[in-house]
Amino acid sequence: MSLQRDIEFLYEIGCLRYVQRQWRQFMNPEFENLSEHILRVTWIALTIAKNEKNVDTAKLIKMALVHDISESRSVDVHYLSRQFAVRKEAEAITETLADTSVGEEFLALWHEYEERSCIEAKIVKDADNLDVDFELQEQSYRGFKLKEKWAEMRKHVAENKLYTKTAKKMWKQIYKTDPNDWHNNGSTRSNTGDWKKTK
Repeated sequence: MSLQRDIEFLYEIGCLRYVQRQWRQFMNPEFENLSEHILRVTWIALTIAKNEKNVDTAKLIKMALVHDISESRSVDVHYLSRQFAVRKEAEAITETLADTSVGEEFLALWHEYEERSCIEAKIVKDADNLDVDFELQEQSYRGFKLKEKWAEMRKHVAENKLYTKTAKKMWKQIYKTDPNDWHNNGSTRSNTGDWKKTK
């Protein structure tokens, strides 16, 4: 371990903002990048964890942060290129974390996540899946019709690939919610501030 390797690793983490998610190639709208995806997955996982039992939230956060950083080197291969490309995620994450002060701990967490052997791994995978649904709902409000085209596939994921009861409830609620409600119904200048209509 060396401080130099830690600094190099942190520069690589900074590059995650330039790694585009796989559907951007085909769908073209402003879908989230890898860094944005990891951030929201972390918050989704924390939200699920607060509604589940016996979850180590420190471990959960670390697992969410590491779950996709291998894509800095292996990229997020989409459903078309998977037919032709071989991904070496284990090798990528091993090299990414090699000789860093966080390497040993986070490599073990990544393997545990991949195995889905603990509640934290299952919650992070649920969050990873739900982030797709958040993105689809957001894009539908921007006029993109992908949500309708993927409806059956996303229903299959919800019914067969989500681990926790909380994630299954969240999946249903996501599609009943306007992504703009957080600010339309929140405190704004027009409903509580200086633009508020007076009688």
